[in-house]
Amino acid sequence: MSKFKKKKKGMPGISTASLPDIVFMLLFFFMVTTVMRETDLKIKKPVLPKADQVKKLERKSLVSYIYVGKGKDGSMDDKIQLNDKISSVKAIQSFILAERATHSEIEIPFLTTSIKADKDAFVGTISDIKEELREVNALKINYSTLPGSALENMKK
Repeated sequence: MSKFKKKKKGMPGISTASLPDIVFMLLFFFMVTTVMRETDLKIKKPVLPKADQVKKLERKSLVSYIYVGKGKDGSMDDKIQLNDKISSVKAIQSFILAERATHSEIEIPFLTTSIKADKDAFVGTISDIKEELREVNALKINYSTLPGSALENMKK
């Protein structure tokens, strides 16, 4: 028999030194890739018209959206949605003023109002919206469209 016995070495312990790095890397990944909540549509999803002169918006944080389309209840008249509620044309002025209040004075000239209107929306509704926007001097208006030929809008 030998005088000295070798000690059996077991599995080495798991090093947790890099664990905080992994956690922060995952946290950063999910912060970058997560999309913030979009507006819940109370109207039927608008079928946007097509246009051939399409340009992307620069800073989406400075854009206020007005949705125009038919109601989910099956009515044939146009509904206007501001944020997460159905509103009237008269509420557009207060909506724009509230949006301006959330931004700094420097950003106000760069605020854009985007109208996402269904291609079957009445022109009178769009005209009423534009008149209300003129009243509060919100003159930067964007009409949301899909890329394509404008002639495709004529087809049903």
